[in-house]
Amino acid sequence: MSFVRTISRRECEVGADWPESVPPLLRRVYAARGAHDLQQAQPRLAHLLPPDTLGGLDAATALLADAIVQDRHIVVVGDFDCDGATACAVGVRGLRMLGARHVSYAVPNRMVHGYGLSPALVDELAGLEPALLVTVDHGIACHAGIAAAKARGWQVLVTDHHLPGERLPPADAIVNPNLRGDAFPSKMLAGVGVIFYVLLATRRVLRGSGAWADAGPDLSVLLDLVAVGTVADLVPLDANNRTLVAAGLRRLRAGQGCAGLQALVEVAGREAAALTAADIGYGLAPRINAAGRLEDMALGIECLLSDDPRQARELAEVLNGINAERRGLQQQMVDDAEAVLTRAGIAGDAMPAALCLFDAQWHPGVVGLVASKLKEKTHRPTIAFAPAEPGSELLRGSARSIPGFHIRDALAAVDVAHPGLVEKFGGHAMAAGLALSRAALPEFSAAFRAHAEAALDPALLKSVLLSDGELDVADFCRGTAEALRDGGPWGQGYPEPLFDGVFEVLAWRIVGERHLKFELGRGALRLNAIHFGGWRDQPPPPRLRVAYRLSPDDYRGGQAIQLIVEHCEPL
Repeated sequence: MSFVRTISRRECEVGADWPESVPPLLRRVYAARGAHDLQQAQPRLAHLLPPDTLGGLDAATALLADAIVQDRHIVVVGDFDCDGATACAVGVRGLRMLGARHVSYAVPNRMVHGYGLSPALVDELAGLEPALLVTVDHGIACHAGIAAAKARGWQVLVTDHHLPGERLPPADAIVNPNLRGDAFPSKMLAGVGVIFYVLLATRRVLRGSGAWADAGPDLSVLLDLVAVGTVADLVPLDANNRTLVAAGLRRLRAGQGCAGLQALVEVAGREAAALTAADIGYGLAPRINAAGRLEDMALGIECLLSDDPRQARELAEVLNGINAERRGLQQQMVDDAEAVLTRAGIAGDAMPAALCLFDAQWHPGVVGLVASKLKEKTHRPTIAFAPAEPGSELLRGSARSIPGFHIRDALAAVDVAHPGLVEKFGGHAMAAGLALSRAALPEFSAAFRAHAEAALDPALLKSVLLSDGELDVADFCRGTAEALRDGGPWGQGYPEPLFDGVFEVLAWRIVGERHLKFELGRGALRLNAIHFGGWRDQPPPPRLRVAYRLSPDDYRGGQAIQLIVEHCEPL
């Protein structure tokens, strides 16, 4: 693992325009993230950016409004990750709320159809006789599939957030905040956020046509799904995304989420009333994602569309079981990958600027998680490959990156320098996917590593842990822990508060084979702490410098708190 240095955020200018209810510590945390008043720190729905400047809305809303009024068959085409599944559920639920009576959905099976709206999926959809296809969380790279749909006489609306290529697909309308020249201020919308905005704009069009005697349906009831998809896709939580996520969390905490999400909260063992973005990221999203990784994402979408609590609970239990299988498979694959690095002597100064790993026995639905784990461990852009199906010569790769290295642009650069080497690719700055032949893997690996060596400043290969400084003794209390927990939503680009300090190791033990449970001391303080994945096959030293999050300890209850250790180093 790269050396981690801690940079304090503590000394930052804090403005005076704060209500008394916001503790000074939280004000300092907000200021360190660029939020200098309560509106910036905790934006409300009243501050949500309007859809007006989002490009392509006129054509998109015309297609949807006409299909609704004419009672045409609309098929929402989802994707097999959590963003795609929640976007699909938002699209289906929202269109029905707007008056569409003939709405279906479809989702590709990773092993059968490949990614997105492919010609194979279009062939399968022919039996549904759709008039309009609406892609969610994909479509911007689905040239062949959209052309196949158009050849059948269907209309196609693309809603996506992934970066476009040099040319756009032949859709009837495209809504994507990352299109060249699009004036929408927030480029960070997830796929679920894009379809939500399209629904908002469509409601305005239908309202203007006199579709309702009042203002029309309240689409804010969809924000629980928007929050889950936004957090799961790891898009930066700029002010607009924080607005969406915070509103969705409020619904979930109040027990107003859809039946499927409420069931997933229960099977994940989370407390609904104190749900956080981290609970979504580590509890709900993996269970939804598991369906698309190992089975069929239709299971996840059915759970999110169910209004029957009993059915939703049954589906959530199935997803929970699939997720348990996914965890075991993922750990085995990560162990295999780490063993490959060890045998090859790839560590420390011998570590290349980027990693490409392949195993013929790996599952294509889990390689993204493997790439993510190895990226975290090595602090290197990482691509993990697996056969598209057992014995296939086509490989599917999933890429994860580090700050400062745009992974989708890196794949584009390799594609330009080596035409035809990569069969297809897409994604964004921190995550991408690609396909290539097994025979092309050695050449691609060399080209990708060469590009990384040339493009990466060596300083970027040192992982940096940013700290909000040391906590005062008085801050180690339940009130502070709850204020920090509830002060979010925290996430990508707006990190959860992290503190550091020197502690005595008073006691320790191994839990769950890989985790370390501590009792840490600082003066008269005695603090419980846990370091997930922290066991390094040797006892910890008597004194540690620890980077940690302060958290309520709901397991112990009462006024208990604990430190969640993110990193520690001996003194």
